[in-house]
Amino acid sequence: MLFVVIYNNLIRQRNRVENAWAQIEVQLKRRHDLIPNIVETVKGYAKHEKTVFENVTKARAAVMSAESVKDKAGASNFLSSTLKSLFAVAENYPELKANQNFLQLQQELSETEDKIAYTRQFYNDTAMRYNISIQTIPTNIVAGLMNFHKKELFEAPSTEREAPKVTF
Repeated sequence: MLFVVIYNNLIRQRNRVENAWAQIEVQLKRRHDLIPNIVETVKGYAKHEKTVFENVTKARAAVMSAESVKDKAGASNFLSSTLKSLFAVAENYPELKANQNFLQLQQELSETEDKIAYTRQFYNDTAMRYNISIQTIPTNIVAGLMNFHKKELFEAPSTEREAPKVTF
């Protein structure tokens, strides 16, 4: 009976981790869908900023083609940094900054980035609880017998862990 209770609990926890990962995927897809609209809006104003647009497009493609949690995290973080450069370009065009469509797209992307950060944290919390369960006694015995494996955490690269430098 104890074996069944432990096994069912592990199944519930593993499914929660998978659901948490699916929520990250939903938010990444939302961001993926918004980016072409933002790029096209900015392109209309900033025709000579070709490199920025190419980098955003490459980063967007990398996120969609990444398979593992580690690859998704790296590609997603690269995309976030390229989006920052896109918005820096947009700052140079006063008429673009006042454009209602651009402002709405920028706000939606900002909200999506906040949701991605929240879902990453939720995923990591859920994965951590699951990982603790499969590593502690007596659950680790059932987990080992039934082939439950540790889940990767969604981690930021070391370059994003440092405080940004602000200069005037």
